Amino acid sequence: MKTLASYGLWLLIIVTCPLLFVGALLLWAVTAPFDRRLRALHLYACAWASLYTYVFPYWTVTVRHRERIRDGETYVLVANHQSLIDILVLFRLYKHFKWVSKESIFRVPFIGWNMTLNRYIAIRRGDRGDVRRMMVACGEALESGSSIMIFPEGTRSPDGELREFRHGAFTLAARHRVPVVPIVVDGTLDVLPKHGLTLHASAAIVIQVLEPIAPDAFADADALRVHVQQVMTAELARLRVGRGGAPRDERIAVG
Repeated sequence: MKTLASYGLWLLIIVTCPLLFVGALLLWAVTAPFDRRLRALHLYACAWASLYTYVFPYWTVTVRHRERIRDGETYVLVANHQSLIDILVLFRLYKHFKWVSKESIFRVPFIGWNMTLNRYIAIRRGDRGDVRRMMVACGEALESGSSIMIFPEGTRSPDGELREFRHGAFTLAARHRVPVVPIVVDGTLDVLPKHGLTLHASAAIVIQVLEPIAPDAFADADALRVHVQQVMTAELARLRVGRGGAPRDERIAVG
């Protein structure tokens, strides 16, 4: 049954993406002239992505402390990265932000085109010049009042444990004097492992939003980076113990 459900989900994505992209285009045409930050279009993208997490019968997604991301405030949002599914479930925050994502995703039909429409920010890995362009684009987004969402590990973790964080998100927070909001995601790793597109198992997915961390309390961006990584590592361990202390691949009912 799970295999059939997996095929069914991919079929749903293939069938609905063209239709939903047309909806995004229409919404953009109507709202872009007066919605400078494209807030309405981003909320549409949240609903689009969340649709697939709502309908798949073997997933539960629990979002905790969404209210810590205050409406009207600007943040650098940082989340750990276990799976491609992280992108879908983080849209369940229904908070305004601009994704920072690798350039190849922007070339995916319909999904990538919608990312471009939303003015999300692309980065070409391994290109230092492009990293500088990305930092400028993120700074402009922050100064305009849009939060940004970054995976500070830079790529998916192969084992679900946090890799060393890169500096970019924390440099942006310190430079533009905006708080960092750590977000810990757990439960997605075995659903869609790093190499492959087969949905393997059911999952109880948790998104835990932590308290914002002001950069002014730290000597520099590197000290902020180290602190945020420590906080997120501790929270990930606490989350797993709080869910019964089970091994990472044991399925636990939530909610």
